[in-house]
Amino acid sequence: MKTVAIASLCALAFVSSVQADGDAAAGAKVFAQCSACHTVGAGAQNSVGPVLNGVVGRAAGSYPGYRYSSAMRKSGLTWDEATLLRYLKAPDQVLPGTKMAFPGISSDADLHNVIAYLKQQTQE
Repeated sequence: MKTVAIASLCALAFVSSVQADGDAAAGAKVFAQCSACHTVGAGAQNSVGPVLNGVVGRAAGSYPGYRYSSAMRKSGLTWDEATLLRYLKAPDQVLPGTKMAFPGISSDADLHNVIAYLKQQTQE
């Protein structure tokens, strides 16, 4: 009985850590909705939105050559995981005046997954 309880707790901890870390492969599928405005990978260029290579850890409004809203430039935000979680869930609520016309991602799993994917997109 004790062994079953310990095994159950270990399994639960593993599932929780996978969600917290996210699944980059699943995140690539979530990113498809972002790709209408943003690009990643080798040769990525600014489009309707800025390039997202290296976005995790970057200061908001700082990618070269992109014309950000004044709200974004003056936000003082850094795109760490916690800030990305909040912003991607409700962009207008986190940063009123943002140019990003996106309603947000409601699924916590999708949020964690797309952030895991973005973490893999390093600065080129």
